[in-house]
Amino acid sequence: MTTAALLRGLLLASAALTAPSALAATSNETPAPVQGAQPDEAAQQQVGEIVVTAQRRTEAAKDVPVAVTAIGGEKLDVLNSSGLDIRFLSARTPSLQIESSFGRTFPRFYIRGLGNTDFDPNAAQPVSVVYDNVALENPMLKAFPAFDLARVEVLRGPQGTLFGRNTPAGVVKLESQRPTDKYEAQGSVSWATYNTINADLALNAPLGGGFSLRVSGLVQHRDNWVVNDTTSKVSVANRKLEGYTDRAGRVQLAYASGDFNALINVHGRDLEGTPRVFRAGLFQQGSNNFSAGFDPKHVRLDGYTSQWMEQWGGSLQLDYHFDGIGTLYSITAYERAKVQSTGDVDGGDTYGAAVPALYNAAFPSNTGGITQPKEFSQELRFATDQFGAFRGQAGLYYFDQNLDYSEYGYNPGGGAQNQNIGHVNINENFGVFASGEFKATDALTLRAGVRYSHDRKNDVITGFGPLTGGLTLPLQTKVKGEAVTWDASATYALTPDVNVYARFATGYLGPAIQDRVTFDSVPTTAGKQFTKSAEAGIKGALPAQGLNYALTGYWFRTDDLQLTAVGGANNSTRLLSADHVNGYGVEAEFSYRPVRGLDLTASGSYNFTQIRDPKLVVAACGSKLCTVTDPTFTVGTSTFARIDGNRLPQAPRFVLNATARYAVPLANGGEVYAYTDWAYRSEINYFLYEAKEFRGRSLVEGGVRIGYRAPEGYEVAAFARNILNQIRAQSAIDFNNLTGMINEPRIIGGEIRFHF
Repeated sequence: MTTAALLRGLLLASAALTAPSALAATSNETPAPVQGAQPDEAAQQQVGEIVVTAQRRTEAAKDVPVAVTAIGGEKLDVLNSSGLDIRFLSARTPSLQIESSFGRTFPRFYIRGLGNTDFDPNAAQPVSVVYDNVALENPMLKAFPAFDLARVEVLRGPQGTLFGRNTPAGVVKLESQRPTDKYEAQGSVSWATYNTINADLALNAPLGGGFSLRVSGLVQHRDNWVVNDTTSKVSVANRKLEGYTDRAGRVQLAYASGDFNALINVHGRDLEGTPRVFRAGLFQQGSNNFSAGFDPKHVRLDGYTSQWMEQWGGSLQLDYHFDGIGTLYSITAYERAKVQSTGDVDGGDTYGAAVPALYNAAFPSNTGGITQPKEFSQELRFATDQFGAFRGQAGLYYFDQNLDYSEYGYNPGGGAQNQNIGHVNINENFGVFASGEFKATDALTLRAGVRYSHDRKNDVITGFGPLTGGLTLPLQTKVKGEAVTWDASATYALTPDVNVYARFATGYLGPAIQDRVTFDSVPTTAGKQFTKSAEAGIKGALPAQGLNYALTGYWFRTDDLQLTAVGGANNSTRLLSADHVNGYGVEAEFSYRPVRGLDLTASGSYNFTQIRDPKLVVAACGSKLCTVTDPTFTVGTSTFARIDGNRLPQAPRFVLNATARYAVPLANGGEVYAYTDWAYRSEINYFLYEAKEFRGRSLVEGGVRIGYRAPEGYEVAAFARNILNQIRAQSAIDFNNLTGMINEPRIIGGEIRFHF
């Protein structure tokens, strides 16, 4: 049996019905219960401490000198319903934004405004995604579905010591439920609008002899709901779009004997669907309103549209405790994927008959390709026991990525292939780190850490296609860089339940290569970028009153900021380095139980970012359809914009969210409840330059859930996501024709859930 066949068998056997559940079992970082677990457990935890693993140890959130938000249990279940992917987390914690121009295969993360809008497969992001203690580098690997989770933690600000490379903005940390020593079955199945199915299942069993097993799986499906009205020559399969079938599975085998623990994690994913639908002429010229005649359920595309993804990986996590000394941890991981994505990137229909002006493209463009990231990582870490007032950690980290991807091009109207350009990108990183904590007094705790990182990248381009600018293949580009990052913090206990803290930290993003050679692009490079950050805050809890709260103020400066400029008259792409960007803001969050049965949470942030480089200019608005508001000048037929003073793209000033849950207990021991959640982000800019059309309007998305929970362990509920059906553009393509992409529509459905 081949590996692929074995993986498909695993997926089919394990994927069907699960709910991210409640309490985490023992792991390398010893996760503990977090806010919002199973119903009864959630009620107990909401009035107690919130626990996180932000510093690679289990600690109360108020004791950690980092701005961190933990989401678990029922709240995680609700947000992750209705067939959503990892983007469901966007705006659900302070300062977090997530978007994608690929759909379910390429999420882009932004924290405190820092991110990367580049859609190239080799683009590095300053937000790291750490899934089950494994850092995922390639954006396509970061898309692995979120299911059977114990918690999600969002760490804001540089995390360059303990989590290493590519974390100058922060970390999104996902923790799966781990095998335990009890029999357990839990799952859910829901059906909703557009035949949206979300079904998951988790089974846990002790095997004896120190072994335990957990098998979990997920199936998500949505019918195609967008009609392609083109009359040009495209396949029948492209007449309806935006549907998907997404299957994922995970098998975990744990072993414990005395001071030794081992965990094997094998997981896989199989996705079939369509990529993100680009919509030509989405914006009215001169404003950011949708064009007259816009209909979310209709487009006109004259090119091929298809997407599929196969992903699998595994990790071996070992730890051994040396009595009276400390614990040695080893994490060995391998991840790989194969992704095919082909789309009509101009979003329009040039060759269809009687095409309305709304859908016209300036010229036909149909591109795609196959991307195959492979990543190996190895970490060795030693965490000491408590020695008087001191404890520490130190370790080694190695990462190796081999990224192969191709760029296909096709003749207009769904014609024959005319381009096949291949890329081989090798990315290697080595790191050494140490961190220590000293309790100076009963009230004052000091922490500090340092890390050395070294990066090397090598990119080779081969193949054929309509190249410009005198380029000939093959081409080779190399970069390398190194940095020392550090952090230092102090936490002071005002009372046993209230702490104040201050933290200084630095973060590093390695040098980058942009290796496009189409649309008049040429390979470009950017040196390393370096972030300096300071933050201070207060964290507290009043357990008897059911109150937890945190307030943080922060500042950062990123030097040599890596930016990607896409567009202009030739639709070219190039890397830029801005002299620096400044950022500052305030973040707040609280949870409160004013009366028994009523639970409230709220959080929000104000985030200011500003690019500072008076010499920096970018090509703007190739077709001159848009209304640029930056200072501009013209060279030949090209318009250039000065972007000094602009905010970063995809960086809303305000992010707000809130939830409320009210339950009425019943005589039989069950309950009837209502749950609502709301998220808001203010307007955003899509590109480095600013234009009236490319300024995304503010977005409010809300959900409602009403259900009955029985004492026997099952639950029935009705729900709605994006209940206001507010449709907004989330991103755009500077491709001569005011092309953009929109958010998910309203979804209404019902769900059955069980936990035995």
